[in-house]
Amino acid sequence: MEVSSLPISASHRAKLISAGYISISSLSSISPAHLARDLGISENEATGILKVASQRGGLGRTIPSHHSIVDGAQTAWDMLHEEESCRRITTSCADLDDILGGGISCKEVTEIGGVPGIGKTQLGIQLAINVQIPLEYGGLAGKAVYIDTEGSFMVERVQQVAEACIKDMQEYDSFLRKDLPARQVDLQANDFLANIYYFRICSYTEQIAVINYLEKFISEHKDIKVVIVDSITFHFRQDFDDMALRTRLLGGMALKLMKLAKKFTLAVILLNQVTTKYSGGSFQLTLALGDSWSHACTNRIILYWNGNGRYAHIDKSPSIRSASAPYAVTGRGIRNLASNCKRVKLM
Repeated sequence: MEVSSLPISASHRAKLISAGYISISSLSSISPAHLARDLGISENEATGILKVASQRGGLGRTIPSHHSIVDGAQTAWDMLHEEESCRRITTSCADLDDILGGGISCKEVTEIGGVPGIGKTQLGIQLAINVQIPLEYGGLAGKAVYIDTEGSFMVERVQQVAEACIKDMQEYDSFLRKDLPARQVDLQANDFLANIYYFRICSYTEQIAVINYLEKFISEHKDIKVVIVDSITFHFRQDFDDMALRTRLLGGMALKLMKLAKKFTLAVILLNQVTTKYSGGSFQLTLALGDSWSHACTNRIILYWNGNGRYAHIDKSPSIRSASAPYAVTGRGIRNLASNCKRVKLM
């Protein structure tokens, strides 16, 4: 149960969320003095909040011995069957799909990071389009949630990628039907745009609030198959003196997103920025948010330049081996790297 459901003042709810207390259970072992210090309120106010939370969530109640605290056990056989039947979202780059085992996996959280200009947002847009490819063309026929923290989402570019996706489907159909008359794809670019739910985020508190709201939103929009956060990093690299608080907030978001991926069988894509890290006597580029964050995602993909070519490297995954593949950002979207690929500014 979320703290947003507590019958307390709006300011107290906001302070709880900002301090990283997302669920009522997170208040179960906290003292009034500790909570007062974290929220910047009096100890009497903190005591009142904990009392309401205890009444609302049943904190501190003794659970009868005949009642199981944890249920829903699953066998490893069931897990294997689910994994084998899990659908994937194509990236529109065959080489990248190959090292990913067919594309981005649903039911998992995938982090994609790299330097500015490497194509993170372009890949995010491509996945928001490709998740909508109809079943008969090998897609998921789903919808997308796009959470934009940086303001880098461009509707004109989305429309351009959608139009290219329609052409790809027509080419795919012509290839399968060969000598038969070509069929028209019964989709328009505007249909793709209508199936992307866009959230513009301007602060880390808004980001936390939207992610907390996603479970309800997705429950009301059953066809959502991908959630993209571009980027997870932006608002957490500014004005944070308390690193312990930042770690707690990020950990809470990661757990919430993992739960969404499993519960609704969807892919969660977290785009990340890079920072410098001093190691071995020199500064090296590494993904932002520190070592603790690296454990928050199921898969981690690092995008990087090799000369004039863009490459994707699987840095971490429990199910696929580490490998690299070239890709290109073209006017049509993410594609295979051509031999004469150059760094070209899009739009």
